[in-house]
Amino acid sequence: MARVALVSYNPGEEPGADRDLPVLRAALEDAGAEAVVAYWDDPEVDWAGFDLAVIRSTWDYSWRVAEFVAWAERCGGLTRLANPAGVVRWNTDKRYVGDLAAAGVPVVPTRYLAPGDPVELPEDQEFVVKPTAGAGARYAARYTPEERERAIRQLARMHAEGLTAMVQPYVKNIDVRGERALQFFGGRLLHASRKGAVLEPGTPFDGDKVPHPRLASWEPTLAELAVAERALAAVPDGADALLYARVDLVDGDDGEPRVMELELVEPNLFLWLHPESLPVVVEAILKAAAL
Repeated sequence: MARVALVSYNPGEEPGADRDLPVLRAALEDAGAEAVVAYWDDPEVDWAGFDLAVIRSTWDYSWRVAEFVAWAERCGGLTRLANPAGVVRWNTDKRYVGDLAAAGVPVVPTRYLAPGDPVELPEDQEFVVKPTAGAGARYAARYTPEERERAIRQLARMHAEGLTAMVQPYVKNIDVRGERALQFFGGRLLHASRKGAVLEPGTPFDGDKVPHPRLASWEPTLAELAVAERALAAVPDGADALLYARVDLVDGDDGEPRVMELELVEPNLFLWLHPESLPVVVEAILKAAAL
């Protein structure tokens, strides 16, 4: 019997936010596996006792990146970890967008401002400021050139906390065509979805945001599939090392898809929206556990 850890986080007194976790656990057990939900930072977990540890909803990691990467490396030394620790290390720092661009992948143009760097912000278009380590639009905000001083205050706050900022043009087509998420599992396209704009004008960078507004199923275009596959092929360890991946795409000013983010650590699978994908996910996990 395969023994699989579904790795999550401790929500404390708040209810767990991962709607897929209990469904996936039950489906794995129905398929004959022993599936255990384990918190990544629980010192009592014996990771060596699992055939496979699948990172699922470690949604507090962006506040504790160094600690999380150290855990991934430790866990990966004790059992098979999906995705592997090297992928986790690379993908927890959104400077990977620059790596994708260097590999010829169409991406949203991105500049990085580390603590101490001179502040240069667009003067002729809306732009977004967000951290290189973040999830769920944490510390992300949208600004007009006239709101430069507000953006500078955000940068000062982030830099005081030791965070490196990303500055990107606000892609206006998000407001019209939304953002598409193409999910891959076990080396093949699983399903896709579309969501509306997350960053509303005037929302404070430290304010609450809805991370997946108006989420709906989506049929990806051939152009979207091609860009997603190029992004996965550019991952340093290669797409073959990935059990799962999510490629977030938006349309540039030319109408062509560009990579907004490449989620290889703990992407929400949205199985509640795509229940037909559950058997595929279970099959891929069991296959990975048997390697």
